[in-house]
Amino acid sequence: MSTTKPCTPTDGEDISNGTRRDFLKQTSLLTGIALTPGTVVKAAENQWDEKLAGVFEKQALHLEVNGVKQELMVEPRVTLLEVLREHLGLTGTKKGCDRGQCGACTVHVNGVRINSCLSLALTNDGKKITTIEGLAKEEELHPMQEAFIKHDGFQCGYCTSGQIMSAVALLKEGHAGSETEIREFMSGNICRCGAYPNIVKAIQEVKGDMV
Repeated sequence: MSTTKPCTPTDGEDISNGTRRDFLKQTSLLTGIALTPGTVVKAAENQWDEKLAGVFEKQALHLEVNGVKQELMVEPRVTLLEVLREHLGLTGTKKGCDRGQCGACTVHVNGVRINSCLSLALTNDGKKITTIEGLAKEEELHPMQEAFIKHDGFQCGYCTSGQIMSAVALLKEGHAGSETEIREFMSGNICRCGAYPNIVKAIQEVKGDMV
């Protein structure tokens, strides 16, 4: 009779569908978790590490928003859109796709239109920001706002602030020479209601008043 020990484990050596090595790994991991201080586990659950890091990472940000100077402390990852809506409460600027594709978040930075969801707040330090709230002069609406109302260019209204901000910038850029040109330079703003003909009429009317 041979006394050689088999090279493969017998059924008795398998533990919970794994090898002895797997069993030792699992028990070591469970032991480690059991010995971890409760405060550490609690901190991980509440994401305190991220919150603490956020406090230390915050940097000063100076903006002039709608003619009012603002001094803020923000994390480097915060976008201009988030600062406007969540820090300053200017919710007229809408968060749509959050990828720069719909134009709902359009604002003016030093007079130039941008998608605020794609712009980190700190890169705008020291700049002048205009949002839809800054277009009107107290109770007097901007001519573009009045034209949008007159021609029913807003419908559901969610994209309207971005549309109006782009329309105002478009006129300043000199891109309202024809209906085709207007449509081309407004193509970055999506209206899911399909109010494009009314929006074009509103822009043409304001352009006519400016000539």
